[in-house]
Formats: sequence, C-alpha cells, structure tokens
Amino acid sequence: MTSAPTTDTLPAQNYDDDAGITVEKVGGRLGAVISGVRLGGDLPPATVAAVRSALLRHKVVFFRGQDHLDEDSHEAFGRLLGTPVAHPTVPSVDGRYSFPIDSDHGGRANQWHTDVTFVPAYPAFSILRAVTVPPYGGNTLWANTATAYAQLPESLRTLADGLRAVHSNDYDYAALRPDAVPEQLERFREVFASTKFLTEHPVVRVHPETGERGLLLGNFVQRIAGLTGRDSRALVDLFQSHIELPENTVRWQWRAGDVAIWDNRATQHYGVDDSDDHERKLRRVTIDGDVPVGVDGRSSVLLSPESVPDPAFGIASGNSAA
Repeated sequence: MTSAPTTDTLPAQNYDDDAGITVEKVGGRLGAVISGVRLGGDLPPATVAAVRSALLRHKVVFFRGQDHLDEDSHEAFGRLLGTPVAHPTVPSVDGRYSFPIDSDHGGRANQWHTDVTFVPAYPAFSILRAVTVPPYGGNTLWANTATAYAQLPESLRTLADGLRAVHSNDYDYAALRPDAVPEQLERFREVFASTKFLTEHPVVRVHPETGERGLLLGNFVQRIAGLTGRDSRALVDLFQSHIELPENTVRWQWRAGDVAIWDNRATQHYGVDDSDDHERKLRRVTIDGDVPVGVDGRSSVLLSPESVPDPAFGIASGNSAA
C-alpha cells in the first residue's frame, strides 16, 4: 500500500518571511487553520504565496475573524489566487462573482461532491465566507481525494487509473432531496439544470501543481464510461466509499466571519443539513481551473452540449476544450 502524502507529517508550520503567519493542522489528512492574515485584495505577494502553499499542502484552509470582508474585498482576494468565474448555469443577480449559498434557496449541499465537475475545466479553488450561521448544525465536511487514492490497494489503484466517468448536472434531485418542496424542485429544473452538461473525466486526475493523483468522483457522476448500470454503480460506490472514510475527512463548525478555501481539484465536500429552519447564509467565489488530465495523459472531454456561448469553465467551443 502506498504511504500517505507528506501533508500528514507536520503539526504546524511557521512562515519566517511573513511574521505572525501560522498554519496549524486540524485534521490528520487535510485541513489547517491559518492565523495572522487579514484577507483582502491588498495582501503582499509573499503572504499570498504562503496561503497558496498551505492550501496545496492541506487541501482546505480556514481563517477565523474575517468579518471585514464584503462582496468587493472577497472577490479582490480571489483574484490573488486566479481568475474568478461565474457558475455556468446559475446567473448572478447583481453581476458579481460572489455566489450565494443560502438556506432559503436550498443551499445545503448534503451530498459529497466536487464543485461543477459537469464541465471540463471545473474550478481550481473555492473561497467560502460565512455571513450568517445557525445556532447549531450547518457544518461542512471536506474529504481528501488524494489520500483516498493513495490508500487504495494497488490492484484498485490500477483499476481506477484506467477508468473514465461521465459527469452531469442533470440528475435526480428529488431522489437526493426527498424532503424538497416543489419550489426547490422547480428552481433546480429551471436554473441549475437549465443547460444540461455531460463531461467525461478520468476517474483519476493528476494534479497540475502538486503532481498528486486523486479520485475524481462525487454526486455529479452519472456512470462509468463503457459499463452497464449495475457494474457502473458498484464501482462508483466502491471508490466513493474510500473517499468518505472518516480518516480522510475534516469537519468545520462555522462562525460568522469564517472563511474556508479549498483545492477543488483534490477534495470533495458535504454541507450538513441539520440546522432545522434556522438561517444559514454563505458567499462563495470560485477560481477558474484547468481541464483534468488522467494517468494515461488523456484529457477530459465535453460530450454535450457541443457549443455553449458562455466562455466560462473552458466550454465555449465544445469538445475543443479538451
């Protein structure tokens, strides 16, 4: 069995070039709290480099006490990590990249997923800011897809290396949310699934910055390419179960003013829907990613639609994005 990545070796990390910046692990395989940074668009390059290094190392990083952030400074900080992108199907109400995740709009993604994998170049990073938190519940969990892959038996790693999966935003929302009210179901059909995407990704992608291999699955997976329904479901469930192992996860209890940043290319996450009818409002800025490449060097491929007028997420010119 391959040993776990080196992210497991240091309990804390200090950056001498940025006095006062400390990175302290909160989970054995992912997750760290960064202290001594006031997020915004005016951070010096050395601080941005320190944050990015910690993010790549720990997969998800947390900041407390960032109450000063608003829509503008949230987006300004995002631009220091890359190019912000809009959601490919959900329009912004105010023209901003900041995306609302609110309880009154069904914004509790109580299913394991990697953001927007139904398009080829899905986001590299997501930056989530807590505005209003419930008095209890509403936590978010993250899972490390790189350690999930690394801890597989060698025979399963070899199998996964050769598989590809079709991802889509056209899935049975009602089956996943049996308690959803009719307004939520209608919003899903008319907004989230307004344009139906099918993208074929490698089940194992090679991270473009770290070189790590990670499992690329989650709730947007429709099927394993080339397999029947039963065989496909069995393999998806098998590999997904390794991602969801408690040892591969970290759980964050939100406070207002918290910020979480995660590497969307090496994680899945799950918003726990256990805060009853209490208000929960967060804002997310996503940073543009690249088209995944598998172990065999093959890139992801957009299967449908063949042409999309919006250039976001590498889908402007159909399959040429791959």
